[in-house]
Order: sequence, then C-alpha cells, then structure tokens
Amino acid sequence: MDWSFVFSAVNIMALIAWVGLIALPRWPALLSAILYLGVGLLCLIYSVLLISVLGGFIPAGEGGADFTTIEGVRSIFVSDVGVTIGWTHYLAFDLFVGIWIARDADAKFFSRWLQAPILLATFMAGPLGLIIWLIVREPRSRASGRWS
Repeated sequence: MDWSFVFSAVNIMALIAWVGLIALPRWPALLSAILYLGVGLLCLIYSVLLISVLGGFIPAGEGGADFTTIEGVRSIFVSDVGVTIGWTHYLAFDLFVGIWIARDADAKFFSRWLQAPILLATFMAGPLGLIIWLIVREPRSRASGRWS
C-alpha cells in the first residue's frame, strides 16, 4: 500500500473540513457534513487500518503493537503504516474537538474572530487549542451560572 498517498489523503480531508469549520457559515448541514464526512470518515479510515494491522492483514513492521512501554510505542511509529494510523487518529480527534469548540463558542455568543485563532491552534496542536478554549470560555460559563 502507498502510505504516502493515504497520509496525504487524510491530510487533505482534514484540511478541507477545518477550512469549512473556520471560514464558512455554520449552517447545520455544513456542521453535519464536517462531523460525518470529516470526523466520521477519518474515524472509519483509522479503524479499518488499525484493525487490519492488529489482525495481521497489513504488516506493522517489527515489534508489533505494544502500548505498554515507550519503546513499544516508539516501535509502532517507526513504520509508515504506524505513522499514518497515528496521524489519522490525531486528525480525527482534533477535528472533533474543533467542532465542539465551534458549537460551544457559537452557543456562548463568542465572535468568529475570537474563535478563528483558537480553532487554528486546535488544528495545529489540538490540546493547546483546547486548553486555550477552556480558559477563554470559563468566565462566560461561570457568569451564566452553568458549566455546560
């Protein structure tokens, strides 16, 4: 299998979804498309690849899949398939978090100008964008008397 192609394809899918999330109007149909065609498809690709590797249908390289030690995890990422699966995992979860941030920010009436850099940070470094959002949203959540 051409792992460079798969890696590029999931990157392009995620990039298109992120551009839509950040730059386009947040119509319900668009958010659903980003959720199901973006996150859902990335999750499907991830799941098929992971199950194929764990089932032995796609060779994983030396060492197999050992998540219990740093050496084991490192061995997973030395192969192109391991990097592709891991990267697809990041892309799916970061996009899901981005959708949650966008919906939460819209519900709390934060401007799209404030949301854009936070969403960009989430796209580039998921947990960084998430912690920024959690800090930014907290005062408004507290002021509204609820933590939703």
